Amino acid sequence: MSKILKGTLLLTAGTFLSKFLGMIYTVPFENMVGTEGTDLFSIAYVPYSILLSLSSLGVPVAVSKFVSKYNSLGDYETGQRMLKAGLTLMSITGVLAFLILFFSAEQVAIWTTGADSARLGEATMVIQMVSFALLVIPPMSITRGFFQGHESMAPTAVSQVIEQIVRIVFLLASVFIIVQVLQGPIPQAVGFATFAAFIGGLASCIVLYIYWRKRKPYIERQIAAQEYTYGLSNTDMFKELFTYAGPFILVGIATPLYQLVDQFTLEKAIRASGMEYNNAFSIINFLSHKLIMIPVTLGLGLSLALLPAITQSFTKNEKNKLNHQINQALQIVALLIIPAVVGLSAIALEAYATFYGVEDIQYRGDLLRWYAPVGLFLALYTVTSSILQGINKQNFAVISLGTGILLKVSLNWWFIQMFGAKGAILATGLGVASAVVLNFWRIFTTIEFDFKPLMKRTLLVVILTTIMTLSVLVMRWLLGFVFNPLENRLDALFVLTLSIGTGGIVYLLLAYKTTLLERILGGRVRVLDKFLKRR
Repeated sequence: MSKILKGTLLLTAGTFLSKFLGMIYTVPFENMVGTEGTDLFSIAYVPYSILLSLSSLGVPVAVSKFVSKYNSLGDYETGQRMLKAGLTLMSITGVLAFLILFFSAEQVAIWTTGADSARLGEATMVIQMVSFALLVIPPMSITRGFFQGHESMAPTAVSQVIEQIVRIVFLLASVFIIVQVLQGPIPQAVGFATFAAFIGGLASCIVLYIYWRKRKPYIERQIAAQEYTYGLSNTDMFKELFTYAGPFILVGIATPLYQLVDQFTLEKAIRASGMEYNNAFSIINFLSHKLIMIPVTLGLGLSLALLPAITQSFTKNEKNKLNHQINQALQIVALLIIPAVVGLSAIALEAYATFYGVEDIQYRGDLLRWYAPVGLFLALYTVTSSILQGINKQNFAVISLGTGILLKVSLNWWFIQMFGAKGAILATGLGVASAVVLNFWRIFTTIEFDFKPLMKRTLLVVILTTIMTLSVLVMRWLLGFVFNPLENRLDALFVLTLSIGTGGIVYLLLAYKTTLLERILGGRVRVLDKFLKRR
């Protein structure tokens, strides 16, 4: 198995586990605070996510590219100096972002809930509580980027998982104590839930420091053995870094920007059309979003592991290798994410009922069904943006993202008036899809890209996904004679598990028998070889 694929799978596994834990905790959290509590939680997290990306200035991903580039040129000292200078910069921007969000919390709450809203004080408080995380997350993220530039994915993967575990334990424990033990108010519990991001960030910093202490002797030996250094000044380093990072300030806030449009318009547009709001914002952008982030995470992990290898191939002008790496990356996205989002859409009502209960399941589950396919476009946007950065076309990401956001803003109110909450999902889908198409166009016109293997294998993935979906629907139909998943949460769990399990086995078996797996992954899958025999 190639080094890039091993790194990809490790980082994807860590990111996937982190996101999976981030989805699982919403089940007890939603049960304790209700959809009104999750709505309040979402109000805080969207502006926080935007400020987090702005405070990092796109630097963590850019540092990965910067370090990878100079390592490939044999200059390890420059990457080390970049880490030290970057930590100082990120600490300063983190403090500034904290101050901005903390003191502007009331104004953000007014834009969201209205100046006369009964929730104004509560929204202000939860936004202020989450702002503390901005003090630790930016410097932590740049350290992850440094390790990834050395093609070392374990520190990022492990720190992500530890961060999530500590955050969730603190979140659920504090909410349980406030709500169940002390019988305290829900907004106070939600405030501590958002503060958990700061506690998780501290835990991640400790993990990364331990890795740094272990890797430091090896890095120092590399620096001592190098024969030449480019001797860049801090000014020159930051100039080059920001040529990589600048456009990705916006890429990092792509999803929160789409959500921010909904935060400021969804409730108002629904009420203006005379429809009932039903906490649609948190149903789409928090509860459903957590579910679709499971397949999307596969693309996120891939894109982070992909960048250093693509950067090296592009720097060394190894065109054939570059073409193969990009082709393989996009094929892995198709192999993993297309069946995941289609399967989730097919079994959306049962999935929502399993995790969040059967209350108003037709409305809420239907929103998840419409939102699930958007996950494919979100993953493709992340991966194609990373490819653009790897081939020094990161400036174009500003154009593609701007086009997508402009479509979202121009269509959102109109679509919501026509289709209700589904209109917001349609506007997001069209916006992200347009950005993906533009990214693909730029990639194909920049390098000599042979897209025929990608098209052939994607077509095969679509065919296998269709067969898989039919098996899921048949199994769900058969189980419907025994279970009632729309009225009983336990029944929904049985139907979801058996249907998705059947579909997963069918897809995996077909992908193995048709040799699709080994052609995309670059070798035989030994684990499956032990159980399945193919001539």
